[in-house]
Amino acid sequence: MKTLAFGPRKLSTLQVVTLGILMAAQLILSRLTIGNQYLRFSFTFLVVALMAEWFGPFWAAIAAGLVDIIGTVMMGGQYFIGFTISAVVAALIYGVAFYGRNHVGWSRIIVAQLVIAVFVNAGLNTLWLYLMYQTPIWAILPTRLLKEILMTPIQIILIYLLLNNQIVQSLKNRL
Repeated sequence: MKTLAFGPRKLSTLQVVTLGILMAAQLILSRLTIGNQYLRFSFTFLVVALMAEWFGPFWAAIAAGLVDIIGTVMMGGQYFIGFTISAVVAALIYGVAFYGRNHVGWSRIIVAQLVIAVFVNAGLNTLWLYLMYQTPIWAILPTRLLKEILMTPIQIILIYLLLNNQIVQSLKNRL
């Protein structure tokens, strides 16, 4: 098969197409959010976790960054590089935790999701909102922390169920 010779690992044509399909799924799911500009929830984290497990931190980070940029351009929203950085960092964290494992256990998922919840979602994203809207951090942080406290256990369970699903594992083995 032909390969794309960029990055630390070459991707086959099938892998490039699969990554593109996952990017499209992430783009679609990113438009199906619940909440407002300060507090949003979507299921894009599942696609990012899947890309990270299947393709590693490098390709997952590239894909997550591109999806963030493409999504902003398509929707005509205000682009802010901070959220792209957050998307890339979250994908890197998932990739380091999940890539190259035959079985992704609870401990790896819990640690990865907690780091993302605290450092990326509650930390970096709150900082980006402050820089964009000049809203005091202490005014939005309690609500954002509450969201992370409530959603992180749900995200952990959903990631575990997805990554350890037999159908998902058989698809991974075909790549």
